[in-house]
Order: sequence, then C-alpha cells, then structure tokens
Amino acid sequence: MNKLLTSAFAVLVASVTAVSVQAQEVKGDAKAGAGKIAMCIGCHGIKGYQASFPEVHKVPMISGQGAEYIIAALTAYKGGERKHPTMRAIASSLTDQDMADIAAYYSVHGKVEGQAQPANAELTGKAGELIKKGACNSCHGANFSKPIDPSYPKIAGQHPDYLFVALKSYKVEKNEKVGRDNAIMGSVVKQFSNAELKEIANFLSHLPGDLKVVPQSEIHQR
Repeated sequence: MNKLLTSAFAVLVASVTAVSVQAQEVKGDAKAGAGKIAMCIGCHGIKGYQASFPEVHKVPMISGQGAEYIIAALTAYKGGERKHPTMRAIASSLTDQDMADIAAYYSVHGKVEGQAQPANAELTGKAGELIKKGACNSCHGANFSKPIDPSYPKIAGQHPDYLFVALKSYKVEKNEKVGRDNAIMGSVVKQFSNAELKEIANFLSHLPGDLKVVPQSEIHQR
C-alpha cells in the first residue's frame, strides 16, 4: 500500500471508529424502525424505481443491507460528506436513534431464515482483473456480501447503474450537490476510467448477495 493509501486508510479508520462508537451507544430497534420508514419506501420500496439525479439510475437496494453501513451512509448525508440534496434533507431530519432504528429494520427486512451465505466470487475476465487491481474484496469481503467492517456496504447483487453512479461520485471534487468525500474510495476509483468502473459495477451486480427490493405493497402488509 502506497503512502497516499496508507494515509487515507488512517483517516478512514478514524471515521469508521467514530461511527462504530455511535452505533454502540445507540441501539436500533427494528420494530420501532418499521414506523419510521415512510420517507424511504417511496423510492426504496418500489421495484425498478429510478432516480433522476445526478443521472437516471435505479435507487439502491437497502433491504438486507448492513445496519452499521446504513447508519454510516445516513450520517455522511447528514454531515455533507455525501452530497445529494434529497438524501441530505431526509437524513438531516433524523436523530441518531431514528437512524439506528431504520437501519435495524432494513438489515433484517426480507431476510430468509437459514439462507446460505453467498460463495466467494471468482474474479475472472477483465472485470475480475480490475477488481483485483482495486483490491475491492479487501474491504467488501471475498463474496462482496460480508465486508471486513460492518460499516462498509454489501455490494454483491446491487443495481449496476447505481453502483456505477456511486463509484463515479468519489471522483467528483468541489461540487456542492454531487460527490462523496472518502479518501480510500477516492484513491481507488481514480485509478480507473468510467468505462472500467462500469465494467466493475456490472460484474458485481451479477454476483449473488443479500440485497433485495421488497415491494411497497408487501411492506404495508407487514
């Protein structure tokens, strides 16, 4: 790991530690979270729903996502590290307890008891070589569904267009409405062209994983 990545990793570890401490101090309640997701289901609870900012893409699947990652993402939107006007407005309306409850809800939402853990991914072809170059599995896990730290996201099976937009956002600098500030991810994605990032996103999207969309009608029945 070069000096830039080493320095960036140190910053990221400090940030992750802060989020982990917060998660330990505030315990999420999935049942309470079920009453706090009204502003989430209109986008994340509809199969095929597409956002139009900063470009047209499917909104991410969050049912089955790790609770600590959801908290970390909402905290980043609220603090401005992730620049997305709509998500920042939503996150800014939430307390730490709200975030923890919503995260607890979505982490088990749609989960099937006894479901087998996805197998480790075979990194083949051009996309596999690109993923090896970026060392993506060193953080997101060998199957990309069991990250080494729970505040990192599961990415296996996620929508490819969303992954592509998310990856590109780490390249954006000095933009008030678009971009994500993350030293490690910024260092990784800047190695690749957008065409290469799209290949990575497409490869990851075809891997089996825990993420899913539970239709809004099913949410109301629960």
